[in-house]
Amino acid sequence: MRPQVRLLEPATIERILAEAFALLMEPGVRVGSSDAIALLQAQGVEVKEGIAHIPEALARVALASVPREFWLFNRAGDPMVPYGGDAVHFDPGSSCVQMLDAQSQEVRRAVTADLVRIVQVAEMLPQYAAQSTAVVCSDLPPEMGDIYRLSVVLRHSNKPIVTGSFSATGLQGMIDLLIADAGSADALREKPRAVFDVCPSPPLNWSEFGAQNLVELARAGVPAEIVSMPLAGGAAPVTLAGSITQHAAEAIAGITIHQLACAGAPIVWGGAPAILDMRTGGAPMGAMETAMLNMGCAEVGKSLGLPTHGYLVASDSKLVDEQCGAESARSAVLGALTGINMISGAGMLDSLATFSVEKLVLDAESIASAQRLVSGVESSYSSFAIDAFAKAGLSGEFLKLPETRKLFRQEQHIPSSVIDRASRQDGAQKDALSRAADRVEELVAQYRMPEIGGSVLDKFQEILERESGRRCAKSAAGSR
Repeated sequence: MRPQVRLLEPATIERILAEAFALLMEPGVRVGSSDAIALLQAQGVEVKEGIAHIPEALARVALASVPREFWLFNRAGDPMVPYGGDAVHFDPGSSCVQMLDAQSQEVRRAVTADLVRIVQVAEMLPQYAAQSTAVVCSDLPPEMGDIYRLSVVLRHSNKPIVTGSFSATGLQGMIDLLIADAGSADALREKPRAVFDVCPSPPLNWSEFGAQNLVELARAGVPAEIVSMPLAGGAAPVTLAGSITQHAAEAIAGITIHQLACAGAPIVWGGAPAILDMRTGGAPMGAMETAMLNMGCAEVGKSLGLPTHGYLVASDSKLVDEQCGAESARSAVLGALTGINMISGAGMLDSLATFSVEKLVLDAESIASAQRLVSGVESSYSSFAIDAFAKAGLSGEFLKLPETRKLFRQEQHIPSSVIDRASRQDGAQKDALSRAADRVEELVAQYRMPEIGGSVLDKFQEILERESGRRCAKSAAGSR
């Protein structure tokens, strides 16, 4: 039996969906992409002054055409990450602009070397089924931020990737990198290696950037992951149910645009909802209510049979400390018990602004514990205890039994050296951050670069040079 947590009653989910469909008609959804507007108008949708009034019947047709399951593949073409059902996987958080330095405990701008180190560590940890484009590298022109970080991950990892474009015109270059890696556009469509986060702008606004990305991803057959971000009490209703309803409306609108571009293209019902902290004005990603919003949003998506995503395992602490551990661990468990297919956010501090490689390692231990929990209690044994007592009697010497040696690894998760279970007498004591720093060095030392053909690397470089020239020229023209 797989243990589960449910936050919303079926009747509540029905009310949320009913109100979400109503919001699509009135007040409607702002849509900034002319391609997306044309797709909607071709289906008879009324669009006035950029606001589309989407009827429930059309939205339900789009929802029905979404694949209930799809896979992400590794570089070798092996299926690695199933999206759908109650499968649960984790990836590092994405798009941090700062790094927490392990030695100085000070924050600085992220650079390419930081991203390489994050990818190396995540590559070596089985708890991360996918990589992410974890940080924005400050040591290159901002126009190249999205495609450059994807190229870094492609060069240093064989795992699937969670990524995203920064503009309406920047997506194709990133898709071209993935095509070069896969060998052809058809190969990428058949065995996608990456999923792209695409974000509406709350409330009820699919900008030119977001809507155009949905259209282009659908037509390319590359999976899209909607990351709706209602901020309860700020850019969304203050009630949790109200924010979940807004999330549903934004997600359904995005799915409608996406499926009109190409029915049957893979897309994920995802998000990064949060509350507005009324004391600080911030968006606390470690708050229990933020975890509840992620759980509720995912439950609505799961009620529709859709693949799901959420943003958890993050902390608002500025250091890798007790607050950081408590916030990250509890949300990892809650996300896993909810059955969210992909959970992003590991390694992130400071309300998603800062990344810590040491936290990424510590989060892997919390994730492993959460995964052990959802694997449940094995009940297929012919005897639970009678056979063991028949062999050991009342001696209590179960350690000597063959089944103990055979089964303990599947019954017990064995953590890495980051988790201290040793006796105090076994040696000098270190705190968790120090142990995590040691583990980072150990994993980096064990890491080996992927073997990538020279022709593929040449294509990567050609695409980067082409995009650099195009994007920097466009930026220069825009600044005049």
